[in-house]
Amino acid sequence: MQTRSGAEIIVNGDVVEKLHRPGTDSKALRTRLRIAAESGSFLSPLDTAPQHVGQRWRSRWPRVETVAPQPEDLPWVDAARLLARLHREPIPHRTPAHGWPQRLRRAVDAARSNPVVRRAAAELPDEVWRAGSPHRPSTLVHGDFHLGQLGRRSAAEPWLLIDVDDLGIGNPAWDLARPAGFWAAGLIPDNDWHLFVDAYRDAHGPALPPGDPWPVLDPFARAAVVQAAAHHPDDEMLVAACERMGG
Repeated sequence: MQTRSGAEIIVNGDVVEKLHRPGTDSKALRTRLRIAAESGSFLSPLDTAPQHVGQRWRSRWPRVETVAPQPEDLPWVDAARLLARLHREPIPHRTPAHGWPQRLRRAVDAARSNPVVRRAAAELPDEVWRAGSPHRPSTLVHGDFHLGQLGRRSAAEPWLLIDVDDLGIGNPAWDLARPAGFWAAGLIPDNDWHLFVDAYRDAHGPALPPGDPWPVLDPFARAAVVQAAAHHPDDEMLVAACERMGG
């Protein structure tokens, strides 16, 4: 199975092999695999040394179930608690920067023929093109969080984060960017959004100060909508949100 990032997923019984995107830095990948193996928030890989396969690097993982698309039973609270726990974990030595800004650049570059996305991208503030932000916490960051990045071995076990490709250090507000942007665009119900924010705060997540979370989240929410619209140019709600930004 080919993913949007250019990675390839191969399922072999209870083992999932991931061929990472061409150009993946093997040293950074090795660090990310080690962080996942030592973290209480991530699914552990089967080994922490990626293998060179052709022109790509391969990692191996246990097969897990992921979140089913059932809007009445989405694990927003579990996701928020997981992110808060990740954001409080110690940062290992030589951790790379998280990959959100690079993914944003790739998405915008690929959408160069889409004037709505290009205009909205041009209006994004400078801080969304960097992994960290001045005067903000610096923590471990998943770097590509959405509910599809949760996995568990069985219904009796807890959810864990999966996919280490963009794991790194930076502003933890990035991990709340996609839920925030999709809520603002009308794609996530108010109740789900408030459950997510309240659970993150109750778990002492460092990304959100007291009071209104939107001043912190707004630039990253905008960036998440721009990236999503670049990948889904036919989604009317994402396009409309971009038009409001670029207008």
